[in-house]
Amino acid sequence: MIAWTYDGLTYRRRGARTVRVGDVEIGSDHPIRVQSMTTPSTRDTLATVDQIERLVDAGCEIVRVTVPTSADADNLPAIREALRQRKIRVPLVADIHFTPRAAMKAVEHVEKVRINPGNYADKKKFSVREYSDAEYGEELERIAEVFAPLARRAKELGVSMRIGTNHGSLSDRIMNRYGDTPEGMVESALEFVRICRTESYHDLVLSMKSSNPVVVQQVYRMLAQRMAEESMDYPFHLGVTEAGDGEDGRIKSAIGIGALLDEGIGDTIRVSLTEDPVAEIPVARALAERYNAWHETRAPEPATLRTPVQERRDPLRYERRKTSVLPVGTHRIGAGETVAVEVALQTAPGDAETLRKELDAQCGVRVPAETRAEIVSVRAARTEIEALESLRRSMELVAPRVALSVRIDERELIGIGDDELQRWCAAAHRLHLVTRAGAATREWAELFRAASDASTAILIEASGKDAEEAVDHAVALARGANGRCAITLTPVRGRSVLHATRLLAARIEEAGLACPIVLLDRPGARGADTLLDPAASLGGLLCDGIGDSIQVELDDATEGRRGAFGILQAARVRITKTEFISCPSCGRTLFDLEETTARIKARTAHLKGVKIAVMGCIVNGPGEMADADFGYVGWGEDKIALFVGKEMVAKDIPTAEADERLVELIKQHGRWVDPPVVVGEEALRAAPFRKKL
Repeated sequence: MIAWTYDGLTYRRRGARTVRVGDVEIGSDHPIRVQSMTTPSTRDTLATVDQIERLVDAGCEIVRVTVPTSADADNLPAIREALRQRKIRVPLVADIHFTPRAAMKAVEHVEKVRINPGNYADKKKFSVREYSDAEYGEELERIAEVFAPLARRAKELGVSMRIGTNHGSLSDRIMNRYGDTPEGMVESALEFVRICRTESYHDLVLSMKSSNPVVVQQVYRMLAQRMAEESMDYPFHLGVTEAGDGEDGRIKSAIGIGALLDEGIGDTIRVSLTEDPVAEIPVARALAERYNAWHETRAPEPATLRTPVQERRDPLRYERRKTSVLPVGTHRIGAGETVAVEVALQTAPGDAETLRKELDAQCGVRVPAETRAEIVSVRAARTEIEALESLRRSMELVAPRVALSVRIDERELIGIGDDELQRWCAAAHRLHLVTRAGAATREWAELFRAASDASTAILIEASGKDAEEAVDHAVALARGANGRCAITLTPVRGRSVLHATRLLAARIEEAGLACPIVLLDRPGARGADTLLDPAASLGGLLCDGIGDSIQVELDDATEGRRGAFGILQAARVRITKTEFISCPSCGRTLFDLEETTARIKARTAHLKGVKIAVMGCIVNGPGEMADADFGYVGWGEDKIALFVGKEMVAKDIPTAEADERLVELIKQHGRWVDPPVVVGEEALRAAPFRKKL
């Protein structure tokens, strides 16, 4: 057995053997490698090579091409020669679905072959049957007869292989024995790994892909555990399949990939976006950047805790953390309530006109009701108490459902008398107290008593020389409040918000408390990748069941609010818009997937809670549509098939008609609502926040 145990509290890279893919080495002794996949037909040599060149120039280290037929495999030498003439040296991976014959041809011309164990030796029939152990064993023998020749030839040639399970394309055999589960995904891959091991072939990389980040995290943890039990140490390829495009696709990918990298799991990554694949590379590099820096030096966190604590959370199963409830104005956080969204305003309390505009942008009628901020936070100094009192009175008139949180450094409250302390508590629905371990402080018992008398909530934001000191300081203060408070930690760039917050949850439970936790990140300005860090950390925590309120604090408050709702949606904790599942396109796709996805989004983005899959070909649908309600799937040249769930209801639809047919299908199943009417200026002038504060 290989020594590996899950540890969600400290960073330790999972040990993985080195696997060579051409000149590139993958494994725990090497940096996290970035890869992508081409979108032109593999038979189009010029277009494929042009795109490979752009990918390599962007920093892509491994390139995959689709090989759906023997004819595509036959063109691989031409691609290789064209790359040689351009002096482009990059490992090529042949992507195989359904076609062992194409795989046997492709392995002669590439550095790596990717096979899907769900469809390499099986045709999907969605049949239901019970397999006896003997019958199941016979099925495995049949698979070995089909697959072992590829493993033997790859071994002879020194070609590596990725055994890549996809959540939506498990074989009927696996589905009937294990169901549509992470366990089934793991077993699907390990069946093929065991065949490779009987051939003494070990140049293997494994992947477990799903469009659901919760499943992605659970299944890789399970795979690592099972492989350790069977003394396997093969590297992992991470990815969230069918993540989509734009900000949503980046957030979903960051949650699934980034949270695992933070646990030391993952050796190579691919960010699957429904965009030009070159756009995937900077996102992947940004996700890997921190961990590759740690690989070169040392993680800035201690490898062990000074005072060990046992996490009682099950990393293989989602369960919302149990907490007490904390009223904040008209809202309640914790105890299973909907995770609230908070916004940090940038304006000082005394600037009423600018503050009115900020509030209008976050909570006004221009903002759809389901994505308005529920708690707004302002920073204040001790001298601004009168401005705060005026702000609260105004908000109670024009925005009674928006809670006011006032963030103040605890040092501002040192030495103030009881009367002034009571004024502070009455000026806000919540006092957000920023405190540092070891700093001079006032008597907290007086503060908690005054807040309780005023029915004002308390949020403790703690920091320290490291995460453990900050957590211990916060929990000690919470004990003094008898747990009647929420807690958050001051995020520190370069340190793991995930590890620190999991430690906080464990210490709170160890202390016998049940305080709600506010998820807070302040990523600063990072351009297009601003939301990657908070998505990975806060989204990862939400997938763990940790977090009762969320705040992404950016210079642009609107971007922070939108990002918070996007993270909640991607983590499947709070659904506020249509969920789109779209593949990244490849050479099998016979229409412009990026343009089509944008067009369908424009028609259907207002359908809150509806899941729509847009798939380039039948390989990625119906299987990879996962739990989509409706599917739009490529069915050949200029033809589309429509699905309800995994059932095809129409095919051979001309693409010119397909969008309208999809809308009609949604209407037939009672899931359509008309788009909201845009609010006119006249109505806006009479709306909340248009009045003077």
